Amino acid sequence: MARKRKSKNHDDHVDESWLIPYADLLTLLLALFVVLFASSSIDAEKMKQFASSFNEAFDGGTGVLDEKSSVPPTVSNNSLPQGANTEEENSPNEELSGLQQKVDEYISNSGLHGKLQTTLSDDGLKITILNDVFFTSGSAEVQQVNYKVAQDIAKLLVINPPRQIVIAGYTDNVPISNANFSSNWELSSMRALNFMKVLLENKELNPQWFSVRGYGQYHPIASNDTPEGREKNRRVEILITPSSKPSE
Repeated sequence: MARKRKSKNHDDHVDESWLIPYADLLTLLLALFVVLFASSSIDAEKMKQFASSFNEAFDGGTGVLDEKSSVPPTVSNNSLPQGANTEEENSPNEELSGLQQKVDEYISNSGLHGKLQTTLSDDGLKITILNDVFFTSGSAEVQQVNYKVAQDIAKLLVINPPRQIVIAGYTDNVPISNANFSSNWELSSMRALNFMKVLLENKELNPQWFSVRGYGQYHPIASNDTPEGREKNRRVEILITPSSKPSE
């Protein structure tokens, strides 16, 4: 009887050796949480920045993550003080508008109304000069009598930043055939070229920004049926484009 009771007491004893690895596991988990908590504390400032950006994207700086946005509100053009510069005010056409005013003042002060005129469009600023100012009939040589006008125009073309400048020649529809030219096309091209050469005598102008075109009689701006119309069609045009890339 005594032997059986001893065996029963031994069987009732519980094996607690599993507590050792369990305790080790808890220790490791605790260490992991401590490391994660430390990492989150270090990046708290970054979290605030994230919260600010996130709230700004949704409702302008409040709500969502209960952080005030550090991003300044966008200022509309309507709320800018009068006279403040905007992108539109610095557009190429705005700058060309200022140049147009200078050219118009020169035309007025020089008494060249009816001989020179300006037009501003999306293509740029166009200065139209009647051929009678610089050329005699059938000739492509710039007259010395108005040489100073060409030099004055060259000074007005010195602008910053530089722009592409196209010099174009036009004629009326009266046929030409002499020792120098066999067509109005050749005459208009040579007039444009010679006029450009006079402009480029100004060393402040870079030839890289200039080009020449000859249109002959094919782009009239008035009827060729009257002397007045043919006079308007005989012209040289200077086109200052909005482009700030030199001609290629």
